[in-house]
Amino acid sequence: MPAIKVDDLSQFAAQLEAAVRDAGALARSMFGTALKNWTKGPAASPVCEADIAVDDLLRTRLTAGNDGIAWLSEESADDPARLAARHVWIVDPIDGTRAYIAGLPDWAVSAALVEDGRPVVACLYAPVTEQFFAARAQAGATCNGIAIAATTGAELAGTRIAGPRSLLERLNAVMPPFTAMPRLRSLALRLAQVAQGACDVAFAGGNSHDWDLAAADLLVHEAGGALTSVTGGTVTYNGPVPRHGMLVAAGRDRHTALIELFGDGRLAFS
Repeated sequence: MPAIKVDDLSQFAAQLEAAVRDAGALARSMFGTALKNWTKGPAASPVCEADIAVDDLLRTRLTAGNDGIAWLSEESADDPARLAARHVWIVDPIDGTRAYIAGLPDWAVSAALVEDGRPVVACLYAPVTEQFFAARAQAGATCNGIAIAATTGAELAGTRIAGPRSLLERLNAVMPPFTAMPRLRSLALRLAQVAQGACDVAFAGGNSHDWDLAAADLLVHEAGGALTSVTGGTVTYNGPVPRHGMLVAAGRDRHTALIELFGDGRLAFS
């Protein structure tokens, strides 16, 4: 499949938005009901019936008529054929399954279309709070149809920072005073806070995956921010191991200041 022209992204954006809205409605209809749940993998990550139902809906809707686009989802068996594909749908049917099972609101449906390793169309939907985020490459980012933007400025003192508690405790020793944001169980929503200016800085711990990140990544960048490794490296998707080390998201100037702070050794985290 050839590169998608910027002008043609709108059709994929429309397809993705319709699918994610319906997926969110399905997840919301099952939320708070008695669902079977179990764990998977060495980390004993939780899964429930709604994860699988939403995954099936998204795969059916997004792959229909798009034979040249591969598929990568947290809840689907990984097909190595995706590695040869230029385009791939990257999906987390329910990001924040622990919150979902517990009846808490901080979960979302997250999906993005990736081209040559970078997201070009993205949607993130939190049905309980009725926040629908969308972004297209070179077209900006929105929440419920209203343009959003990351906060500006390079200062670190007084910033609002979201991330794992252990990391925030370590940051206290090397950064000016800051405000620790309440924990969100959905990493995608944590990063989306940066895109909408509700948080100045967000960190992802060292075990995030493509499906946690791809949609939020585009939201942050199209909102005038940056999401990279703590050394400033671009996050590339659809690799053989779709897992990433520690990442940081912020408005571009503040992001630059943070990367410099990591670079001088004061924030030497693995």
